[in-house]
Amino acid sequence: MVFKVLLLLVGVYACSTAIIMIKLSTTEPMLLAGLRQLVAALVLTPLYLRDLRRFNRRFGVSVVKDSVVPGILLGIHLISWVIGGRLTLAANASLIVNMIPAVMPVLLIAFAREIPKRREMAGTVVALSGLVILGGGDIHFSAQTFKGDIICFVSMLFFASYMALARRYREQGSLWLYVVPLYYVGGMFSLLISFVLTRPVFPDTPREILLIVGLGLIPTVFGHTILNQSMRTVRGQTVSILNLGQFVFAGVMGFFVLNEIPSLSFYAASLFVVAGSVLAILSGRGRRDKTS
Repeated sequence: MVFKVLLLLVGVYACSTAIIMIKLSTTEPMLLAGLRQLVAALVLTPLYLRDLRRFNRRFGVSVVKDSVVPGILLGIHLISWVIGGRLTLAANASLIVNMIPAVMPVLLIAFAREIPKRREMAGTVVALSGLVILGGGDIHFSAQTFKGDIICFVSMLFFASYMALARRYREQGSLWLYVVPLYYVGGMFSLLISFVLTRPVFPDTPREILLIVGLGLIPTVFGHTILNQSMRTVRGQTVSILNLGQFVFAGVMGFFVLNEIPSLSFYAASLFVVAGSVLAILSGRGRRDKTS
């Protein structure tokens, strides 16, 4: 269990770097989301081809069907998060978009027939108190920042659904046969939306190309892939609570990289998230979860 938690924390940290690179990038949001996912898909394709042979599978509808809906949900999440993340502070964007513990219990019951434990729910209440605290410190923000917070909240709903489906399809034999088509679907969906709604200009400067590659490698290849793996091996509600740590990491990086100074409410909210995470982890020390 210790290794699983440590691996999950690595994934959470990797995901938290996304908001920094998003705010530094000037690429159109839908194009950025699409290119980011396609970079990840291309990097992981060799592992996908390896597992096709290992599991004696042939490429076709039966192999990719479970990845289509989650891929579209991920694409919508990443597009809306890029838009919202550029309209608010890095710490706020990462916190709001990762408030999935609020809706995850319902989604886990609906998609995976998994009922959260009492201690997990207690941890959820404690961790979500951080949002209330942060919201109290957000009252003085501008109308433009508030708009970004709302967009990030909608993005969170798509993120939660995408994560819950990862728990539903945890019995699939290979992680790579699931996530690689997922990234391809999400990437192509995002590019399609970009071409339909905008006139995207592909990045041609070394800085923008480096940011897109960075987004594809760190928060996607490492971050989202580890989150998907954790949804297979750790209880879904526990993953959603620990994932709140993204806003803590993002707040620290936002201070050093973007010169964004978090309010005092950020530190109080961080303490509640840590306390809620500890409760969720302790819930896994009881009777072993058969689905894990």
